[in-house]
Amino acid sequence: MTVYLVGAGPGDPVLLTTRALQLIAAADVIVYDRLIPAEALAGARAGAELIYAGKQGGGVSADQDEIERLLVDFGSAGGTVVRLKGGDPFVFGRGGEEAEALAEAGVPFEIVPGVTAGVAAPAYAGIPVTHRDAASAVALVTGHEDPSKPEPAVDWEALAVFPGTLVVYMGIRRLDAITERLIAAGRSPREPAAVIERGTLPDQRVIEGTLETIAATAASE
Repeated sequence: MTVYLVGAGPGDPVLLTTRALQLIAAADVIVYDRLIPAEALAGARAGAELIYAGKQGGGVSADQDEIERLLVDFGSAGGTVVRLKGGDPFVFGRGGEEAEALAEAGVPFEIVPGVTAGVAAPAYAGIPVTHRDAASAVALVTGHEDPSKPEPAVDWEALAVFPGTLVVYMGIRRLDAITERLIAAGRSPREPAAVIERGTLPDQRVIEGTLETIAATAASE
């Protein structure tokens, strides 16, 4: 019995890894997220149990404690369990929390990395997150922290002076506040900026501007 925490990549099904496809085909149970390519689930074997456990900002979302309970219960019962997550399980995917729950329950698990949207979506837009002449470092940052935290963990003032590319996940609802804080803390308002919607998918959309204009431009689009 093993639970596999599998990254399904950012959306384009050709970015699924060979290991991910093998495990999907062998799984007895697949607990899957909202942004999983339909082609990925089409590879499941007949008779596999498919359980939706997606989350959506501002919408109905599966409870994280319940997801972890499902993984522990199915993992303890035996068979092959695949927890199929968008992007990479350990990059803003709560894979760490699920791994901790499995470890605490004594259920064996394996991590299968996936391509993360913070690198793939800019790449599909022709934007390298690192470049020898322009950015020798990249920071992956959440734009949507857990509201139950007593204090925010993201230090926007420190990020304002970070010498590299900032990639903000799930930040569209707070884009005004994020850009204002970065500029107020000293980041150049003229720095190029982009918002990418539905990254790597056929209808991917890219809005470009500067740090000062990108929030208004994205809102108008």
